[in-house]
Amino acid sequence: MAFFVTACIVLALASLPLAMFLKNLQDFQRACSDPSLLEQASSLPVSVLIPARNEESSINAALDRLIESTHRHFEVLVLDDASEDATAAIVESKSERFPSIQLHRSQGLAPGWNGKQNACWQLAQLAQYDRLLFLDADVRLSSEALTRILAEQEYRQAPLISGFPFQETGTFAEKLLIPMMHYILLGFLPIDRMRNSTDPGFAAGCGQLFLAKKSEYMQAGGHRAIAQSRHDGIKLPRAFRLAGLKTDLFDASDLATCRMYQNMHQVHQGLLKNATEGIANPKLIVPFTILLLGGSVLPICLFLWQLVRCVDGSLRIGLPSSGLPLATLIVLGIATLLGWAPRLLAQKRFGQSMLGALLHPWSVLWFVILQWTALVRQVLRLKTAWRGRL
Repeated sequence: MAFFVTACIVLALASLPLAMFLKNLQDFQRACSDPSLLEQASSLPVSVLIPARNEESSINAALDRLIESTHRHFEVLVLDDASEDATAAIVESKSERFPSIQLHRSQGLAPGWNGKQNACWQLAQLAQYDRLLFLDADVRLSSEALTRILAEQEYRQAPLISGFPFQETGTFAEKLLIPMMHYILLGFLPIDRMRNSTDPGFAAGCGQLFLAKKSEYMQAGGHRAIAQSRHDGIKLPRAFRLAGLKTDLFDASDLATCRMYQNMHQVHQGLLKNATEGIANPKLIVPFTILLLGGSVLPICLFLWQLVRCVDGSLRIGLPSSGLPLATLIVLGIATLLGWAPRLLAQKRFGQSMLGALLHPWSVLWFVILQWTALVRQVLRLKTAWRGRL
């Protein structure tokens, strides 16, 4: 009986993120395509702000896509943050042919500042327009993206919105771990409650793409308010919400593409560098470990164990398994399917790797191990280097 009760608990843990995921799929929509709002947005000037440090492999493609934009009024400001490669030379070459692109040099990293937040804050001071689109250098936008993102902000009436680009994955580690972004977001954040509240506890976003209204950005303190942070995806929306301002998010997978990392080492370093500002902190890591492992890893482990027990019992007594052991097996089988379902739904909706979806329990286990690794490293005061900085 105790094992059956455990199976029912596991079933509940697997059901919770699936129910949330199904609800959020309806609320996590692509950017606005209403003709009237698109026409209104097309006349809004926007400053595209790109912090760049050692981005020679990606900045050229990002600028080429912006050059193809159909939006009427925009500028592109790239801040070279003490790059040690050809980043500045590439941007300078582009700016000579396209006046809308401007290269700026960082004034230096102020004490206590994280590099990206420092660069974004400098860019915000340089921008001439009221709409600030903060864009990572490895994000490529479609030609209609600027107009539709601005239209989405008009539709949502939020001073800060964030888009989640299509995540390109190449290596095994990328295919398993990068899609966890959507699993965590849609499986555990109630988007409807987020939209009806300015509670900082519902702060969420993707640091790859933020659109802010400049006046409200300054009111919230902008990137200066999160100067030490490495996790602008959570911290910037939280700064706005602490100032009583709304934030929102949307699916940008049809407007933007991004490949964050190129190999396993970069994936590990990328996830470790800001984990303690998200799940890997003492308040959240235990409940999230229970939810993640209990809903995605434990079901299949217990199902296989119970299956072996049932088969062994049938062989010994010469009869099919029956009664409570079979009921337990069925409950665990359902829990296993429910635990897998969100990742399979995400694979279809967002074009994610099928390999990653099929290996979902291993993705979750790997992800949880990285969260605990990040927490232990923080306790030991070990910092994770990124872009040549600690």
